[in-house]
Amino acid sequence: MKVNGIIAEYNPFHNGHKYHLEESARITGADYSVVVLSGNFIQRGDPALVDKHTRAEMALKNGADLVLELPTLYSASSAEYFATGAVSLLDKLGVVTHLCFGSECGDTAMLQQIASILQEEPEQYTKALKAGLKQGLSYPSARNQALIHYFPALAGNGKILSSPNNILAIAYIKAILKLNSQLVPVAVTRLGSDYHDPSLYSQYCSALAIRQALSDGRGLTSVARYMPDSAGELLAQRLVLGRGIFSNDFSSALYYKLLSEKESGFDKYLDVSTDLSNRICNRLSEYKNFDDFCDLLKTKELTYTRISRCLLHILLNLTKEDMAVCSELEHTPYARILGFRKAAEPLLGIIREKASIPLVTKLADAEKILPTDTYLMLKQDLQISQLYYGVAAGLAGQQPANEYSIPLVIV
Repeated sequence: MKVNGIIAEYNPFHNGHKYHLEESARITGADYSVVVLSGNFIQRGDPALVDKHTRAEMALKNGADLVLELPTLYSASSAEYFATGAVSLLDKLGVVTHLCFGSECGDTAMLQQIASILQEEPEQYTKALKAGLKQGLSYPSARNQALIHYFPALAGNGKILSSPNNILAIAYIKAILKLNSQLVPVAVTRLGSDYHDPSLYSQYCSALAIRQALSDGRGLTSVARYMPDSAGELLAQRLVLGRGIFSNDFSSALYYKLLSEKESGFDKYLDVSTDLSNRICNRLSEYKNFDDFCDLLKTKELTYTRISRCLLHILLNLTKEDMAVCSELEHTPYARILGFRKAAEPLLGIIREKASIPLVTKLADAEKILPTDTYLMLKQDLQISQLYYGVAAGLAGQQPANEYSIPLVIV
């Protein structure tokens, strides 16, 4: 049996995602596709446009057979942690054979070569990296120069190292190597717009373009053609205030958190350095909102996305100690099901037999079936989701959804 693993955010699900699911199945001849989906907060350090159950349903109606949640500790982290958490989850299911990811270059062999160099760090590469840093280059620039020095074939393929999907693809393959996983990496060439392209002009536009259109008030009619019909219908039903959820909706919560902990600093939180902690404290009097504060704090070395992620870690209480505990547990220690297709029930049965981690289908049973440390990780994730649901409900003038009363998505 062949089973594809897909790591995704689907924020929101669009035509490109549907193509990726279908093309992955065609290339590998897979019997099933398992998606590891970011929860209510995503890798760029933002809240998801709509909740995770809605995005899971979009996926299940368009080619996915089973959707599992990636815990927020990983879903809202840097590429390395994001990849390690997601790949470890797929690996521990015991049934996934292929890891299929989008890539601008579509060259699996080239991506594997780069990942191998970065994982093994051969002496010639390490010397070139140190030389670049001594010259005053930023770490990414020094790393790219060292890679080209060690692997000259990259000289004519510089964009491989700067394209977002390629960067994540390399992180996925590094995680496979690090975990000594048997997953077979498969690159699927990305179609249409660039990942960071905010314009709506291609049938395969970016998710960013859809979010930007909704944020600008252009409405659902402006984005419907870029999404499968079922996904567009779900989006129409679940959008808050017609636009979805954005970072600035958490501005007051973040400001209160920063004010309340200013005296002790923020360097206990994941990815937050002492220098950034001091910068936050020194500029807090200039705070206006979440997005503006990211702009205020960014520097040549610290990108907007990095700052946004760090601020989100502070808001959500995601600490360096939390990640250390998860590393000791060999990363993602449970598989929480968000939804599945009825036709995929045989797959669930096989996973229950072969998985090396517990499968969580009912939250009410979680404390009984999970070890203490693992249950605390799940409990933290549930609290994080309640913040998301609370903010969404406040905007809509409704009562917050409760994780324990949200049913599995079954299509």
